[in-house]
Amino acid sequence: MKNWSKYPTIYEIDTWVWLSSLTEKSGTAIDLTAVPATEWDAIAACGFDAVWLMGVWERSPAGIAIANRNENLLNDFRRALPDFTTQDNVGSPYCVRRYVVDGHLGGPAGLNIARKELAKRGMNLILDFVPNHVAPDHPWVAEHPEYFVRGTADDAKDDPASFLDVGGNVFACGRDPLFPAWPDVLQLNAFQPGLRQAVIETIGSITEQCDGVRCDMSMLLLNSVFARTWGGRAGQPPPTEYWVEVIPAIKKAHSGFLFIAEAYWDLEWELQQKGFDFCYDKKLYDRLEHGNAESIRLHLCADPAYRQKLLLFIENHDEPRAAATFSAEKERIAAVTMATLPGARLFHQGQFEGRKVRPSVFLGRRPQEPADTGLRSFYTTLLKAIDNPVFRDGQWTLCERTGWPDNPSFQNLLAWCWIKGEDRYLVVINLSDSTVQARVQIPWQDLPGETWRLSDAFSGATYDREGDEMSGPGLYVELGPWNWNFFRCGRASASAQDSVKNRKVLKISA
Repeated sequence: MKNWSKYPTIYEIDTWVWLSSLTEKSGTAIDLTAVPATEWDAIAACGFDAVWLMGVWERSPAGIAIANRNENLLNDFRRALPDFTTQDNVGSPYCVRRYVVDGHLGGPAGLNIARKELAKRGMNLILDFVPNHVAPDHPWVAEHPEYFVRGTADDAKDDPASFLDVGGNVFACGRDPLFPAWPDVLQLNAFQPGLRQAVIETIGSITEQCDGVRCDMSMLLLNSVFARTWGGRAGQPPPTEYWVEVIPAIKKAHSGFLFIAEAYWDLEWELQQKGFDFCYDKKLYDRLEHGNAESIRLHLCADPAYRQKLLLFIENHDEPRAAATFSAEKERIAAVTMATLPGARLFHQGQFEGRKVRPSVFLGRRPQEPADTGLRSFYTTLLKAIDNPVFRDGQWTLCERTGWPDNPSFQNLLAWCWIKGEDRYLVVINLSDSTVQARVQIPWQDLPGETWRLSDAFSGATYDREGDEMSGPGLYVELGPWNWNFFRCGRASASAQDSVKNRKVLKISA
């Protein structure tokens, strides 16, 4: 395992869809044992710290059969794939039959090869763990029915959408309390002591195959949430929390193993206290989509201990595609924002090409869509710009910005800076559809008395500015609608010396 940086950058791949695409492109069957080296190289070239291979575990034939009888799901499949056939439904990766790599994807041997290929390129591997439920044909259903929330024959008769009879035993279907039950999965009982020990053993086996797990719907296992959802069916809440038992038991043997929580309902801080290294930052996503600069600024003013342990995204397999959610201009500013804030940063397969169709996780292939070459070029530049230790382990500070009595447009502007040793960056963004002017106060103590060179990673433009101005009244900034500056900052004298050195090197090379 490569040591995790403080703020890792993660790439989510829908494993089944990805391998189907590679198979189609090459004309030969490709699984994890045979991914071309050029594909791993291309991922590594983006500067990712880890790859999340979403959906590697064995899919459930029982779950597939249930899904193929669900008209709502079938209609969703057809919206994504107009030429859908039932063979395209390969089953939900969150309807896990066994925590064994699916044979179609290359089995355990294929995953081992993939992990080694990632490690050779300095990347870690993240996989899924689904704590809330399992497939109806999971071995625990027959071997340990006590692990589940149970129902009665009357429940199965009166509410067949929420209870399932399997081999004469009635089980509650898995659920989020805000929505109807999921008909293809059975609900595990988070209060059952035997289950908790079985989960520790299961994750223990997963730790031998990867470097971290993304835990699906983690907040559903909190004692308070689980009790509200299931009441007396689950029994009395135990004195300890589910995650407080599970995570320390794993970290005792694998201290560097990473836990990521899919989390909502303002329960991120609580889950962090239970041991999670990172929790989804859905609040930032929602504010980027619907809020304004001030709402985002307030979010960024939260306790650093909380903010630093959030996972930032503008797209993942549960959310609509960024290119379908945001305008072209707003997607770019949203991506610059989430990519340059403290926390883990998640990018999603297809995001860089501007895909707009989000296929259901049940589907084994995706529709053909034209690539947005301009967007791809933008992401290439962004990923290169953040592929720097300062964004992985540096110190981040939110900058103050001010305006003028007759010009309040500064309120639509946000700025922050990073520093690690001599590496310094300043990011300034305009989160509005109007031009803004502002002065940005930069908090570095050694600014005064020197001239500083600001080099923009996107435009290539350079500006020399006096440190007394930058730390005093503030750097004057004017930005057009949905625009940004991504400045690398250095002393102008040092920059000039580097330029001379570069010219000398070029002369010698010639």
